Amino acid sequence: MSNELKVSFYLKRESRLEKCSDGEKVAYPITGKIIIGKSIAQFSTKLKVEERLWHIKSGRATGKSRVAVELNREINKINLSIHRHYKDILERTGTATASEVKNAFQGIATAQMTLLVLFEEMMSDFRARIGIDRAASSYQGYRTTYKYLECFLREKYKVGDIPFTRLDLPFIEAFDFYLRVERGLKPATMVTNIIYLQKAARMALHRNLISRPPFTGYKPPRPEQRNRSLAKDELERLVSTPLSKPKLCYIRDLFVFSAFTGISYADLKKLTRKEIVTEKDGSLWISAKRQKTGVPFNVKLLDIPLRIMKKYEGFAKDDHVFRIPTLNAINNGLKKIAAHCGIETSVTFHVSRHCFASQVCLSQGVPIESVSRMLGHKDIRTTQRYAKVDNEKIGNDMKQLSLRLAGKFDYAV
Repeated sequence: MSNELKVSFYLKRESRLEKCSDGEKVAYPITGKIIIGKSIAQFSTKLKVEERLWHIKSGRATGKSRVAVELNREINKINLSIHRHYKDILERTGTATASEVKNAFQGIATAQMTLLVLFEEMMSDFRARIGIDRAASSYQGYRTTYKYLECFLREKYKVGDIPFTRLDLPFIEAFDFYLRVERGLKPATMVTNIIYLQKAARMALHRNLISRPPFTGYKPPRPEQRNRSLAKDELERLVSTPLSKPKLCYIRDLFVFSAFTGISYADLKKLTRKEIVTEKDGSLWISAKRQKTGVPFNVKLLDIPLRIMKKYEGFAKDDHVFRIPTLNAINNGLKKIAAHCGIETSVTFHVSRHCFASQVCLSQGVPIESVSRMLGHKDIRTTQRYAKVDNEKIGNDMKQLSLRLAGKFDYAV
């Protein structure tokens, strides 16, 4: 369909709005018509003129009288305004209909919500909830996806935005290709950006901006699940190797505390003494809610975490358990510690949660359902990504199975 704009003006002769007192001079209303391809929209100019002054072919008043000059000036203003709005819509979305241009010219909001406008609204709502039930780090993910969408629309479609109705399967697959191939993102990172776009699509569906789920038929590549836990001997070396610098010792102790409690960086940073609960048997537990999801989690403090807490008692302010450095400072320190301990595995603070799931819990026979609750996961499938089942764990499980089955079956040779 052609996007060429045509604007014309004509007299609406079937309606006589005004008659002069002499009964001869009649003023007719001037109606405008916008044509773009096969779409047509008419509008009232709120102007009128006598038929004798109107030139049908030019769509303007004839002569140089004051009435004709002023009337043509107003018509030209309308024409320029329509072309300006048309150009603006075309630059933003790549397409324009006569109704959209008419609505924009008349100051009526278009019924078609655009992709980036809705995404900005979603980001604004998320930003308002940071510190309440949303994390600032997650907001950065929305911003990154927004920037990718901006670049994709500009490079692929040569537009600044598109109506949400154009978010379809070909668009999604093209965006998938753009992220994977042209941007070179790893599968897990690419899928994260697609998930943010899916959230925007669900919001549009709930608001009836679109009539069907645009992601139907789309299957994102399943990222390879990479084990991020330290091996048993690596964790032992990290825990026991002497360190000469107090700063590195402190970072190592924070990592070890998390490795024996499963607590995340964000939750450790906000952990207070009020969240350390004493049970009837005298045991101490962390009882708090995940900052990321709001899911409650409860973890018993084992001997090593208790000793670390006692070591740094009074070190933090405002009733916090620890004074926590920035995540970058911790991760940089962990790289130095890993190199000093001869650990080749890439170590970040988040690896400690994987160590808790794999080495501290599952390898010692703790059921995965319990591990999931302690990690504060909403879905046990998330916990399964943390679980590393090594040969030692399998060997111990089979040994226990062998003891339970002993003498229960008779086999006739």
